[in-house]
Amino acid sequence: MALLTGNLIVDGVRLAYRDHGQGEPVVFIHGTPSHSYEWRDVVPHIEVAGFRAVTYDLLGYGLSERPVDRDTSVAAQTDLLGHLLDELGIGRANIVAHDIGGAIGQRFALAHPERVRRLMMIDSVSYDSWPSSTWRKIIDENLDDFMSMSQDAFNDLLSRQLEMTVADESLMTAELLQAYLAPHQSPLGRVSFFEHQVRHYDAKYTEEISDRLGRLTMPVRIMWGERDQWQPLEYAKRLSSHIPGADLVVVPEAGHFLMEDAPERVVREIDDFLTAPPQ
Repeated sequence: MALLTGNLIVDGVRLAYRDHGQGEPVVFIHGTPSHSYEWRDVVPHIEVAGFRAVTYDLLGYGLSERPVDRDTSVAAQTDLLGHLLDELGIGRANIVAHDIGGAIGQRFALAHPERVRRLMMIDSVSYDSWPSSTWRKIIDENLDDFMSMSQDAFNDLLSRQLEMTVADESLMTAELLQAYLAPHQSPLGRVSFFEHQVRHYDAKYTEEISDRLGRLTMPVRIMWGERDQWQPLEYAKRLSSHIPGADLVVVPEAGHFLMEDAPERVVREIDDFLTAPPQ
């Protein structure tokens, strides 16, 4: 299913996006190695439930622009989120964020608490949790040599990583695997992956805000796959203990790409969180 429906110029760059539905705005922020495709089985249900859902590919990801001279770090993506909300006329939004999207959500909520109604983080990076050991090895071995990597070698490398994102590895095969590989099936796609994504796998973006998480006062829900191989459950527990009043929902038999392992559960939890009465 193709989720995104158009393009928008935001702060001088092109973002592929979708803006559908009526009601309170909900902004979905994807992770890495991924793009907004990961929300395809979630977003339409939230729209039907009575919300305005905004989904987009981060700069340098998916169908969005891949600039050669623009910062695409978590810090820069956080600033760009503010510009996106301004462009769409959204003063205050609910944020649902996965993986590095969770780092963007944390940083944005701390910098602009008045603009975040609720924050939901799904298998988010945090503290010193990233890059994972397997990605650290890839960075050490491939980051300076990726220009010479063949398409087959790249696909093998990324496929092995993507298979780790689900509890049931049989899910990450055939069409699903190809959908996650699709943005990188060209020399530009391979270069963009390392330059815009992997080069910015750096825990400094979450470590530098970790002592301020206790300042978050909006409702926060943390949802985690119990069998997440990249972001161990201990980080979810740590987040929930440091954020006042945060809910923690742990999903058994699910991994890092919770939206693939348990899409119906993700939809239920988001809907429940968004419709819960104010505390």
